[in-house]
Amino acid sequence: MENGEGTGPRLVVGAGYALYRGPLADSHTHRHAAFQVAFAPGAADPVPMVTATDGDGVRHRGAALVVAPMVRHRMEPVRELVTYFIDPHCAFADRLRAPGGPGITVAPQWRGLREEQVRPAGAQPSARVDPRLRAAMEAAGDDAVPLAGLAARVGLSPQRLRALAQEQLGLPLARWRIWRRLARAADALRAGSTPAEAALLGGFADQAHFGRRMREMTGLTPAAVLPALRPASGQARRAT
Repeated sequence: MENGEGTGPRLVVGAGYALYRGPLADSHTHRHAAFQVAFAPGAADPVPMVTATDGDGVRHRGAALVVAPMVRHRMEPVRELVTYFIDPHCAFADRLRAPGGPGITVAPQWRGLREEQVRPAGAQPSARVDPRLRAAMEAAGDDAVPLAGLAARVGLSPQRLRALAQEQLGLPLARWRIWRRLARAADALRAGSTPAEAALLGGFADQAHFGRRMREMTGLTPAAVLPALRPASGQARRAT
């Protein structure tokens, strides 16, 4: 699929990434557990801009923006947005790590990024993340296993596992676990579950808890993403 194909909002989920294309109303301030690449599609003359305001009130505006994990920000409304969420432990994330450190980076080279560019590296492990940490992140989807259990599975102490996550990812594993719960709940919504059912399938206490966590980590509500999850044309899909 190319970014210019199709009409209406859509959401694609693949190995190591998710892709949303559609309108963006004014979002809530949020922090996600993934890298974000965002740009507005359209003609190159003039190049459409996207704007994000960080937690300190600084506005970042450019042809494309890269937002590092756990950076508090709010995206300004735009008629149409293409945004990728890139798992921080996949190989494509290595291309997004800014030399100046975490934050919001104006990165015009990523404008027009296509799914076929992301897909191969999204499915590959990062060369900059300890394999034991990657294994713990992959196992973190099992809510029944506590942090100490995850650490034991990969041969680390809980303290060392927490330190690795902070050093190499810039986020605690607890936040990553919530991110994975949101992904499960979104899958359930796409499959036809009600928001209340999706909340329970995602591991949230109830629908209100699900809504708060989604708003906190994406700036959006379940109701706002439903048009992309269930488009009439059937465009939302899981990448293969």
